[in-house]
Amino acid sequence: MVEVRYLFDPLCGWCYGAAPMLDRLRADPGIDLTLMPTGLFAGDGARAMDPGFAAYAWANDQRIAALTGLPFTEAYRARVLDGAARFDSGPSTLALTAVRMIEPQREIDALKAIQRARYVDGVDTSDVEAVGAILASEGLAEAAELLAGQGTALAGACRARIAAATADMQRFGLRGVPALLAGNGERWRSIRSDALFGDTGLLIRTLKAAASA
Repeated sequence: MVEVRYLFDPLCGWCYGAAPMLDRLRADPGIDLTLMPTGLFAGDGARAMDPGFAAYAWANDQRIAALTGLPFTEAYRARVLDGAARFDSGPSTLALTAVRMIEPQREIDALKAIQRARYVDGVDTSDVEAVGAILASEGLAEAAELLAGQGTALAGACRARIAAATADMQRFGLRGVPALLAGNGERWRSIRSDALFGDTGLLIRTLKAAASA
């Protein structure tokens, strides 16, 4: 069994672009995949959604769409890039942690639902109530309730996950997301992030080779 850590942020467009590969990795019985949110765009990394940043994000999103074929709709552009006040992954990261605490096997499904709601349906996923509604619509009512309660246990678990991911990024000199680490116990190796947008078989072989090296 190969352990794979996927470092990401739920507001990262490239992480949305990597979603199809993420599905293929979790479907492989020889891979134990763990999601590790980095908090890259939460806390001090959050910012106002001003026109300049919105234009930059949209241009970047078009590059991702051209490479992956995934949609970034006009609803997303109008309601999120041009209509939202904040670019803040804190609420979505909390939501994913709530799912992790209650139904960990569904965390990838929750991430995909949050990404789809943002980039396709034009939902502002920087809003905690909106993200809670996404969880509820996916049959994750208990996680939605945990998110709405904003309790100390959830906040602590979220901080711990971000701290672990940040430590890995520092250890391997990673500057952005998405990122992959492959290992087997104590030994870990970083895998080039562009592999998430290439051949599935090649990536799986690379991950397994890295873990056995």
